[in-house]
Amino acid sequence: MYPRSLIRNMARIHCIFFICCMAVFPTRAKVSLEVDRPWLRVQLAHRAVLECCYHTDAASVQTAWLMHGQPTDGTAVPVPVPVSDRVSSGYTTNAGVTCGTLTFAEVKLADSGLYRCWFNITGIFTPGTYLQIYEPLKKTINLSEKTKDSLLMAEGMLLFLCVLVPSAMLLRKSKQLQALQQRKAKREEENIYQGLNLDDCDKPAGLYHDLVAIVQEEIHLENP
Repeated sequence: MYPRSLIRNMARIHCIFFICCMAVFPTRAKVSLEVDRPWLRVQLAHRAVLECCYHTDAASVQTAWLMHGQPTDGTAVPVPVPVSDRVSSGYTTNAGVTCGTLTFAEVKLADSGLYRCWFNITGIFTPGTYLQIYEPLKKTINLSEKTKDSLLMAEGMLLFLCVLVPSAMLLRKSKQLQALQQRKAKREEENIYQGLNLDDCDKPAGLYHDLVAIVQEEIHLENP
């Protein structure tokens, strides 16, 4: 591994080189950029393809890929992407649109960063595409199919109990409330009958007998 200071100095030298190239090559053609893909998320050790598409009236346009990696001292210096057996660059053309491609056969975690195209005839940079590399989570518990089936059955039984038990409790409370209302109605009916005075019911009959006796006496007195 190279020291960080050496890598940082090399990156600055490459950046100065590209700036000098921009000053040396005047603008000789017009390049119209297409919209770049903002980001691309790829699993570790999988294939990734980055594109920078454009329209141009020039016969040939050369592009160079630069990467803005993770900043070490607060700044992210663009570094040219070297071509290797794992990383390759090329061009594709479709319906008048030319795309510069950067292909990773197998991405690594260190490949994460912002990738931009630089055009030699204009000296402009594309907005770029951020490449995000992720590593899938590994299983912490390795369960067999039989164990999974048992867990599913247990979950089903728990769900059944969660539905059955509250329903049974509600039904029981409903029956208890109905019985309580019946007992209350019966007590109210008994209280109504207890409130009646039977002596008061006999008073009209006594008055009737008294009137009959008075009438008979009056009839008896009128007879000679």
